[in-house]
Amino acid sequence: MAAPTQEPMIEITGLSKRFGPFVAVDDVTFTVPRGQVLGFLGPNGAGKSTSMKMITGFLAMTAGRVRVCGHDVATDAMAAQRHMGYLPEGAPAYGEMTPLDFLRFIAEVRGLRGADAARAIGLAVARTTLAPVLDQQIETLSKGFKRRVGLAQAILHDPPVLIMDEPTDGLDPNQKHQVRGLIQDMARDKAIIISTHILEEVEAVCDRALIIDRGRIVADGTPAELMARSRWQGALTLSLDLTNTAAAEAEAALRALAGVAAVERAAPPDARFTVFASPRTGAQTPPLAERVAVLAREKGWPLKALYVEKGRLDEVFRMLTHSDSPDADMPGREGIGA
Repeated sequence: MAAPTQEPMIEITGLSKRFGPFVAVDDVTFTVPRGQVLGFLGPNGAGKSTSMKMITGFLAMTAGRVRVCGHDVATDAMAAQRHMGYLPEGAPAYGEMTPLDFLRFIAEVRGLRGADAARAIGLAVARTTLAPVLDQQIETLSKGFKRRVGLAQAILHDPPVLIMDEPTDGLDPNQKHQVRGLIQDMARDKAIIISTHILEEVEAVCDRALIIDRGRIVADGTPAELMARSRWQGALTLSLDLTNTAAAEAEAALRALAGVAAVERAAPPDARFTVFASPRTGAQTPPLAERVAVLAREKGWPLKALYVEKGRLDEVFRMLTHSDSPDADMPGREGIGA
């Protein structure tokens, strides 16, 4: 993952958006330096897409300030947008065009001509593996290929700032892996914001994660810092090759081990346990993992797996957010508060 420098590429202060009495985004402030990938997380209706549309200048803000590479989006939108690549939700394009025609059109809009345009298109096509469908109408493409056409137009002019809403939506596992690698590669000299519902994607590509709920930031830190807030952080998971009866006896033995606060067992007949250390005991010698391994050896348990949990981002996400964001079911809100 890229190591961020201190140069701010995206500066957001007090960003807010109201639709009548409804507050979609409420006083959001953060910066993204060059070399950083920021994961923008939140439940449906939390304000992610609305924030991205304001950052890119496609939606007027009610209050606040956004600067991209030193340019104010509200007062100098064209200059700011020259430094940005934007992959919006759904990646709209002209369905009757082919990907090649569409990218040529985008190149012209971006001021690229002749050999420069051809070079930029060739690189974008190679990075997004669009070559097999370049001459096929966009409206006939699969969701995954349509998404890659949108990604290609966003990176076509090699912008220093990328704003991407669900960049891997609709892609198969191999395509997701490829796009994640592309994001990591580009992050070396860019500031990147991606929104995603795929929490494993945050761990895979993001240096930092920001969680927004009901229009407000509720958490901001590295993936490791956020996972450290999970009760699973430091817990021990082990899998044993035991019958159901023997597994029940193993669970009792694990509960009786000194310094253990709780033991959770997967549904029978799976003999998989998670052992939680008591927070009151502090650091223990030997560590919990070593003591459990010794116990397993003494009991003669056939041990299939034993590992320390690093924390679970999905648990932290559920702890900090609501599933019933007030705009989620409001009529006329489609594509606004996501």
